[in-house]
Order: sequence, then C-alpha cells, then structure tokens
Amino acid sequence: MLELTGSVALIQFNHPPVNVLDLQMIDEISTALETIESNSQALAVVFAGSKRAFSSGVDVTIHTPDKVPAMLQKFHALIGKLAKFPKVTIAEVSGLCLGGGAELAMMCDLVHTAENATWGFPEITLGCYPPVACAALAALVGQKRAADLILTGRTITGKEAAEWGLANRAYSEGGLKEALKDTLDYLLDLSPAVLAVAKKAFYAWDSIHLDKGLARAEKIYIEELMQTQDGQEGIKAWLEDRDPVWKGK
Repeated sequence: MLELTGSVALIQFNHPPVNVLDLQMIDEISTALETIESNSQALAVVFAGSKRAFSSGVDVTIHTPDKVPAMLQKFHALIGKLAKFPKVTIAEVSGLCLGGGAELAMMCDLVHTAENATWGFPEITLGCYPPVACAALAALVGQKRAADLILTGRTITGKEAAEWGLANRAYSEGGLKEALKDTLDYLLDLSPAVLAVAKKAFYAWDSIHLDKGLARAEKIYIEELMQTQDGQEGIKAWLEDRDPVWKGK
C-alpha cells in the first residue's frame, strides 16, 4: 500500500500474517517506486511492515525450478531499482526480517530496527541461498559475518543487526517511530536535488559491484543450484511439511 504525504512516501507491506513477498507484491512495490520517483515533491520513502513482520521473505512456493527464473528476474529488478533510486530510502523494521525481506531492508539507505526484531537469511536450510546477500552483504557487515549468516542460516536480533552494520541503530518498539520521525525531520530540511546527486555519487562503485555480483549469483542459482537434487529437495520438503533428506548431490 502506497501513501504519499507531502515529501514523504510510505510503502506499507500488507500481506498477513508475515508479509511474504509474492510476485504480485514484488510488482506492486516496483510500481510504487516508479510512482514515487516521478513525484517531484517526494524526498524520502519509508518501507514498513507490521509489528509481527517487516517481511519473512520471498514466497517459498515460487522457488521451484519452473518458477525460479521469473522470481529472480522480478525480485532482482526490484533490488536494482532500489539500489539506483534517487530518493532517500528508509526501512522501518519490526518483527521478522528474513531472506528477501532482509535483502530489501539492507538495500535501503537508512535502516531503523526494533531491538527485538529477528534478522536472518535462512535460505540455506531450504537448500538454496540468498543471491542479493551473496552479492552485497559482505560490504555491509564484513566477509566473516556475512559468511556466518549466509552459510548457517541462523538469525540475529535487531540489536545485533545494528551492531553488525545491517541497520543504523536499534530501538525499543516504543522508540522506533520517534526515531523515524526525527530522521525524516532532519532530511526534510535538506535539498532533494542535492540528496539525489549525492546518492548517485555515493553508490557509484557499489552499484557496479552489485550489478556484476548479482548477475553472477543469479546465473549460478539457475544453472547450478537448481540442477542439484538437494536444491529441489529442500523446497519440496518445505512444501510437504517434512524434514529434507539431503543426498549431497
């Protein structure tokens, strides 16, 4: 859901219970960004979910071999659009922030998180991996911490996410809205034109790295991961509500 109020746009995720990102929702977010970009008054856009979940990630049911190429194309196009977006982007994270949801949040310019939020990239437990995180997470948190999160699939708290560099700061649930308001008040005193140019310069090198890294991670996902038995078994086991039986091939 998109709300435009003066210079601030709000993209509110509304897909209960945990704001799973399905293909329709990905398209809606992309369309909302196009609308905001064309609005000369808009200076910043806030992404928010519910108290229970910012987003639990991209819909697992579209990770099957027949649907993966379209899913990756749509989601990575959204991430690319977000990476080059001229307005200031802010993620307001409460509750679950997992997989593709965490990838979307970490690509925002600024991230405010609740201290008790749950961050993680659990894809490895489903027999796959998070391509955006593989391409960009190490630049945020360092190689060893990125490897820890991607290769184990474990979760960390919002407090730890801020300490590691996934978020700017962590707040109590009661302080999150106030912190967001303070940030927006500060930004609204600045020039939208200058902020846009500053963002373009600031992300110039990262944008080149992301484009190449994400293209490579996506290619490996489709051409190698989806050809393994385990890559298909993980998703199948999740859909059948059972533990996966790994074959090692």
